[in-house]
Amino acid sequence: MTASDMASNTFPWLTLAIFVPIAFGLLVLALGRDDRPGLTRGLSLIGAIAGFLVTIPLYTGFDSSTAAMQFVEKTSWIEAFNVNYHLGIDGISLWFVLLTAFITIIVVLAGWEVITSRVSQYMAAFLILSGLMVGVFVALDGMLFYVFFEATLIPMYIIVGVWGGPNRVYAAFKFFLYTLMGSLLTLVAFVYLWNVSGGSFDILTWHQVKLGHTPQILIFVALLAAFAVKVPMWPVHTWLPDAHVEAPTGGSIVLAAIMLKLGAYGFLRFSLPIAPDASHSLAGLMITLSLIAVIYIGLVAIVQDDMKKLVAYSSVAHMGFVTLGFFIFNTAGVEGAIVQMISHGFVSGAMFMCIGVLYDRMHSRRIADYGGVINVMPRFVTFFVLFSMANSGLPATSGFVGEFMVIMGAVEHNFWIGLLAATALILGASYSLWMVKRVAFGDIANDHVRELTDINSREFLILGVMAIAVLYMGIYPKPFTDVMHASVEALLQHVAISKL
Repeated sequence: MTASDMASNTFPWLTLAIFVPIAFGLLVLALGRDDRPGLTRGLSLIGAIAGFLVTIPLYTGFDSSTAAMQFVEKTSWIEAFNVNYHLGIDGISLWFVLLTAFITIIVVLAGWEVITSRVSQYMAAFLILSGLMVGVFVALDGMLFYVFFEATLIPMYIIVGVWGGPNRVYAAFKFFLYTLMGSLLTLVAFVYLWNVSGGSFDILTWHQVKLGHTPQILIFVALLAAFAVKVPMWPVHTWLPDAHVEAPTGGSIVLAAIMLKLGAYGFLRFSLPIAPDASHSLAGLMITLSLIAVIYIGLVAIVQDDMKKLVAYSSVAHMGFVTLGFFIFNTAGVEGAIVQMISHGFVSGAMFMCIGVLYDRMHSRRIADYGGVINVMPRFVTFFVLFSMANSGLPATSGFVGEFMVIMGAVEHNFWIGLLAATALILGASYSLWMVKRVAFGDIANDHVRELTDINSREFLILGVMAIAVLYMGIYPKPFTDVMHASVEALLQHVAISKL
């Protein structure tokens, strides 16, 4: 795809998608006070809903028959270095913009009654983070992408460090250090690409630059340093369980549902199209690391006694399917990986919401502290079982569609790789259902469980909407795959052509 293969749109929908939530975040900071939490929460919810509404025209006006960038906006930003405020979406990035805006509403509702101190700062951090993450998915200028990519660290660092658990400072610092250090080599790669492309930070121009094999390898490794940490891939995944355990419920939802996708998206937008020959040369390494994440981390998840840590490790395993799908270079694999990313946003977000519901009542995430929850919280357990089944890859849920497509793509690529990937379905069922059995079923374990109350209307609304999303995507995934198909085919065609 060349820089000219773009469909422009006169109305700045992408700018609104970025800056509406940011503007409301700043407004919440300015007007919100702890002695007026109702105003703060109401204003935050209005901001989150407005941020979602301005993304809807992106879907309704999207032309899925073309791989061209759409809703393009371009304005000079830093003329001296040819840095532009350049935005656009294709079938790969569209769903992540919608998912980010949708999850922001969920997060605001999730913290509605739970957060009682520094409410305005908490809500503002999520609204600002939402706009920054949208910026990552729509940036078509390398430097603009880098600014958004790095800026997302700041609000998440604050969210974990201020509203997190007892070890929140350690977890926040580890998260920040891992992701920042991984990104430094990426900046070096971007400067190199700017130099060899004749002084351009345009990402689509970078896709057309012909590079030798050694420069491609070096660029791929430099980009891998940032994107692998963000996914996170094994063995640079160790920051994620700590961040999840210490983060408040809303932080865990956003971290799993959206922030992990920033790194995976980076592979599609940068690594594969800019260094296609290196991608093929190092595919064996990437597939191996992905299979280790799928199988080994799945085994690690089984032995966890903390519900949040178990779901955090399961996220690493599920994201292993994503990177596996990317590097088998066929349509089923890549589309399945993208579907898996979207599904994981729904399922993991819902799982962390369920754990948050229990934690708000008992202030414990230890599996051993529960048992027989179904006897006192039947409505909650209905949702909990559904989302756990989706996490296991149950057919008719979104969790099945992406994993099945990746496995089919892997079998097409190599039968034994597909067979190894399929074992993850067994592992997924093992750790998810083993947790459900111990937490939800059997006799009431203790008096603390006996005193639990079932979900209220707010929690029912959140879990109900997430359940509808999980079931709709599982039963009828065609709208999701149709939107991305042309862009995925164009990407695979581009990657298949050697630049040497």
